[in-house]
Amino acid sequence: MAKDHPNDNSKTPAEVQDRIWKLAEKIDICMFTTWDGERQRSRPLSARLARDDHAIYFLVDVEGEKDAQIERFPFVSCAWVDSGGHKYVVVSGPAKVSNDRAKIKSLWTAFDKAWWEDDSDPNIRLITVTPEDGELWDSPNRAVAFTKMAIAMVTGAAPKMGDNAKVSL
Repeated sequence: MAKDHPNDNSKTPAEVQDRIWKLAEKIDICMFTTWDGERQRSRPLSARLARDDHAIYFLVDVEGEKDAQIERFPFVSCAWVDSGGHKYVVVSGPAKVSNDRAKIKSLWTAFDKAWWEDDSDPNIRLITVTPEDGELWDSPNRAVAFTKMAIAMVTGAAPKMGDNAKVSL
């Protein structure tokens, strides 16, 4: 039987929100998950976070099923993982697909040349996610986590693994 793990969150909601935005930006690549009506579908995408816009942007190719999935079921989730640092962030909210050429141009980076020749490629689309809620697991590094789990195994007490908190964004 699984033990209940205490919520060791010592951060205020505003601090949790800040940490979610900072970790997501630092990690960059997230698993972007849509729903196709039967199953969840996830794919790795590079996130462009714009907290001042209250948006997360993604440049994507027009090919693939994600556009139709977002059109039919616009609520998506984005999960970032720093497995070496034991840090995890999930953000969810509605998404929309557009062909906003000015925004695509403003978000364009040299990294995008791996997928398209330049920002004028007609196959580029913009996905905009408006975050509604987020969850943070901000744990200690691997060595500290392993030590805490080993102590918990010996003592039978649930390990205090770090901050876990849910917030509205």
